Amino acid sequence: MAFSIAHSGVPDAGALPFSHPTVLHALADAARRTPDLPAISCEAETLTYRQYAACVDALARELIALGAEGGRVALLMGNSLDIAIATFAAQAALAQVVPLNPAYTAHELTPILANARPCVLLFDAACAGVVASAAQEVPHRIVVGEGARLTRWSDAPPPAVPLPLPAPESLSTLQYTGGTTGRSKGVDLTHAAVAVNVAQREALLPTLPEAERVLAITPLFHVYSVSMGLYLAAYARSHLVIMPRYRPEDVLATIARERITLLAGSPTIFIGLMACPAFASADLSSLRLCYSGSAPLSAATLERWEAATGCGICEGYGQSEAGPVLTYNPQVGRRKVGTVGFALPQTQVEVVDVETGTRILAAGEVGEIRARGPQIMCGYRGLADETAAALRDGWLYTGDLGEFDADGYLTIRDRKKDMVIVGGYNVYPREVENALLAHPGVAEAAVVGAPDTYRGERLVAFVVPRTAATPAAALEADLSAYLAERLTRYKLPGELRLVAALPKTTVGKIDKIVLRTTAATPA
Repeated sequence: MAFSIAHSGVPDAGALPFSHPTVLHALADAARRTPDLPAISCEAETLTYRQYAACVDALARELIALGAEGGRVALLMGNSLDIAIATFAAQAALAQVVPLNPAYTAHELTPILANARPCVLLFDAACAGVVASAAQEVPHRIVVGEGARLTRWSDAPPPAVPLPLPAPESLSTLQYTGGTTGRSKGVDLTHAAVAVNVAQREALLPTLPEAERVLAITPLFHVYSVSMGLYLAAYARSHLVIMPRYRPEDVLATIARERITLLAGSPTIFIGLMACPAFASADLSSLRLCYSGSAPLSAATLERWEAATGCGICEGYGQSEAGPVLTYNPQVGRRKVGTVGFALPQTQVEVVDVETGTRILAAGEVGEIRARGPQIMCGYRGLADETAAALRDGWLYTGDLGEFDADGYLTIRDRKKDMVIVGGYNVYPREVENALLAHPGVAEAAVVGAPDTYRGERLVAFVVPRTAATPAAALEADLSAYLAERLTRYKLPGELRLVAALPKTTVGKIDKIVLRTTAATPA
């Protein structure tokens, strides 16, 4: 029997809770109803919802004065109060926010900015060198940091005339994700898609209004952290505690000190916290629920965490193209370890044959996952062919392989694409291969993923030297330094193997199936 599921597992799973027209409406509602409640904190600094809204409004007006309305505002910022303010302010200026990784090199950032064409770029002072190299075409570049904090408007009086809120159908976010061709693709999401996805998540993972204390560990330029932290907290009119950097001992101390109730993490984070010497004595009693996303969570990790903390982990699945959440194990109802749960309300998920993408497969059969719902992207900015390949007849073809069980719970089995997930970050091997092949000492290169107990996966690069004259150790050291200048840290191979030749298929293509098997075996 063919299997297509929209929702399952809990009563009224198809019902959608209250949904704000946009996430700006959620923030405005929180500022109106709970102006004096703490909204966001980072280190020793806290803003109430009134102060938060005042900063967002003031920055939005500055962005409008720079011509941002109807355009795009890029952010090259690490975790801070500033990035939270800037994310909402860009949208309050009726512009599309473009969150970018502040660890990007100029080589990585240049083509993204060329595609996005932002009219304003806000960046941390630490990124000044990269911005000077890669952002010369951006009309307005604003450094954020000491002496230029976005919190400076926290005590500003309410504006005499409030700014108009965005229309739900207008563009909210341009989220860059990797591509199978090795270039980043900009995912266009509307305000309606982003806002409804927050409510869809709320249906399976309900929050306690005005009572949650949410910890943001993962980067706030990442769609997962924004959805499961920044927007979640505003929806719940609750307190978001932002960590500027991930250090296991600091996370454990913050959970205890701030009485954190909700923790959004990844397998790497949960493993790292449990490996920390302070874990055994940490007070985690305030935790009510943990979320896991970005990479597959092993049953062993989940069971060990829950046994040690008494707090459950709900695992879900999604991608930037889907707002980003498609499925989740429910907070109330049956959780199935090893699965990513079932479809959110108003979301239909199917597993179809890989060859045609049209034949719906029965429960227990593995095929490509496709989805449709109000949270799905409009398309990839400026990439008509890639958009047409991903969006077909109203369905988003995810490129991931999975299967349903008889109850409608989805298990991710593999990836149709070559994508590798390293510590929750998507890495596309071809981008790393292109960087290797640009080195004069490399004749051929192939990169694959291999299992890693800590990061989920690691990159293994196989390189054929252009000449045997260079000593292996010298070439390896030179390649490592070369890649470090061109790629951010999580894209760097964890292992580099020099080989005489790469395995090929009968038609002359590099045989990555053989390489994955080889990579999984110690050299």
